Amino acid sequence: MTQAEKFQKDPRIQQAKKLIQEALAEHQKPVDKLQGPESPEAHENYKKMIEEFSEKRGGSLFYDYIGSGFGSGPFVELADGSTKYDFITGIGVHYFGHSHPGLMNALIDGATSNTVMQGNLQQNVDSERLVSLLLEQANINGAGFDHCFLTSSGVMANENALKMIFQKRSPAGRVIAFEKCFHGRTMSVAAITDKAKYREGLPENLKVDYIPFYDYKDHEGSIKRSTEALENLIKKHPGEYAVLMCELIQGENGSWPGHTDFFKSLFEVCKKNNISIIDDEVQSFGRTENLYAFQYFGLDKDIDMVCIGKMSQACATLYREDHKPQAGLISQTFTSSSTAINASYFIINEMVNNNFLGKNGKINKLHNHFAKRLEEVHQKHPEKLEGPYGIGAMIAMTLFKGDLEKSKKFTMKLFDNGVTSFIAGVSPVRVRMLVPMGALEEKHIDEVVQIIEKTLGEIE
Repeated sequence: MTQAEKFQKDPRIQQAKKLIQEALAEHQKPVDKLQGPESPEAHENYKKMIEEFSEKRGGSLFYDYIGSGFGSGPFVELADGSTKYDFITGIGVHYFGHSHPGLMNALIDGATSNTVMQGNLQQNVDSERLVSLLLEQANINGAGFDHCFLTSSGVMANENALKMIFQKRSPAGRVIAFEKCFHGRTMSVAAITDKAKYREGLPENLKVDYIPFYDYKDHEGSIKRSTEALENLIKKHPGEYAVLMCELIQGENGSWPGHTDFFKSLFEVCKKNNISIIDDEVQSFGRTENLYAFQYFGLDKDIDMVCIGKMSQACATLYREDHKPQAGLISQTFTSSSTAINASYFIINEMVNNNFLGKNGKINKLHNHFAKRLEEVHQKHPEKLEGPYGIGAMIAMTLFKGDLEKSKKFTMKLFDNGVTSFIAGVSPVRVRMLVPMGALEEKHIDEVVQIIEKTLGEIE
């Protein structure tokens, strides 16, 4: 054994872990439910903290939310001692909720590693272990991905994919994307994200053209329109397109899934015209009945690169040998932190080996339960709630016919009543939830749905 292995197996380290787990279980008991602030004084101090923090960071927080750094499963404790149901999870990051015992052990392993961060020049054995797991699971249906490059954020996974494709397809440099897409906020990816507000004041650095996303209300017509739009763009700019960048499920647009037939039609056109395909799964990874969304849609052989992030903690770009970049094109000081890499392995390994995936897995079962309960609310209040929409751990609702102001008002009131959510999409606006699937039970869903129905009744 290496000294590192001996250190991790040292009885004193093992005893420390045991003591931490005992303390964790004891202190989680009081926060395993909804509750208000510890005291009026604590809440006043909390409000002051939020005002000062908002000023220092240069903008108001969306919610009056500053966490204490503790929680219990789907419950998060705020710094005033109050607790909320966390059903947005940092916009999809905290997949196992708060203070999960197994995740805590993984974080301790990372924290007792020799370095805080791992980088492209120096990576540890846990990076190799994670990369191997990601590739193994990506290839279970014969997808044939050869390489996996770790990075510290989902948007950087997308940036790395773009760079590799532009290098391969040079001098082609145009991008095709879907209307209402979201791929991130760095300079290049902000140019692709279909929201002018995120590009305001930024210089143009990419030529991007858009085609319509899938419309489930018109299956055949949607495929025909988007395929024709793609073909027309290629005729207009022959040989200029390097990449089609797509979300198989549009998250920021309100959890809109595409369809296998839709993607197959478009990808066939791309392949004929030497246009590479990036599958941006930064939000959708781990949220369908399959680990990768491309597996759910049966597109294993069709995409050239897949980018993951958010719930995976450490983020990554997976790609094939024919897109392998020249030396030096992708290289980062930080690939991720040692704690994030260990957390990532724990989460993915847990999902693969503990009945999260598949038709009868936890993700599908809890989604179906949530959808059934929201459908009951819809039946009682059809003018106030439509849906539910989404897939797996991505849940969305259209409230008040998609009215923006009422949807915002609802999310704020829902937060006051004990549940975090977020708005998404345009025409219609939706309220969405990215649930803590690794810590969720049916009883939590039942209580949250009751709070949703109560909150609907409080919005005029």
